[in-house]
Amino acid sequence: MSAPDVSTNHSGLMDRVYRHQRHIYDLTRKYYLLGRDRMIAELSPPVGGTVLELGCGTGRNLILAARRFPNAHFYGLDISAEMLATARASIARAGLSDRISLAQADATAFDAAALFGRSGFDRVFVSYALSMIPGWERSVSAALSVADGSVHIVDFGQQEGLPGWFRNLLRGWLGKFHVSPRESLATEIARQAQATGKSFRFSSLYRGYAWLVVVGGPKPI
Repeated sequence: MSAPDVSTNHSGLMDRVYRHQRHIYDLTRKYYLLGRDRMIAELSPPVGGTVLELGCGTGRNLILAARRFPNAHFYGLDISAEMLATARASIARAGLSDRISLAQADATAFDAAALFGRSGFDRVFVSYALSMIPGWERSVSAALSVADGSVHIVDFGQQEGLPGWFRNLLRGWLGKFHVSPRESLATEIARQAQATGKSFRFSSLYRGYAWLVVVGGPKPI
């Protein structure tokens, strides 16, 4: 199956999964998509800077980030037209349509210049999307290729410090939504960071429930 076929099939799958879920997505996910707000707080784009989110979903993270950093401009892409419909409505209600631009695209292969009129961004972030993307490694490569500054990624870890029963219960629940925590997430990102000569910082949050990775940028004080 070719890459365009995979992209089209995945777009249709995500639309089917979230056609109705998108209306309650933020209300339900806030209880288990942990670490997102910490990641957003660490973005710290420069004044007048640009921030891109891959797999922006309902726009929740973009809205939060735009409010936290009022002197930056934000961009988001998602493969699901259904999710983007919710994102555009939420962004408009928040009064942020002038600072947040959206586009439908595959996070594994996109043309930022064609979508947004720019080829680089001061910050790029991915929140709980790699665990849903076939060929997620290509999304990491895509993020690094358009990042003039740092790349920030948070996603499910391997729950290494949590009881086995909890891990099994979580994996069963996530499977219903076509979500698969990536065992090689940290090692693959570290490999790509090294290949591009960028620094790599890894944090295991909540006993391994979530993993937070930052590629490039200064180390926190």
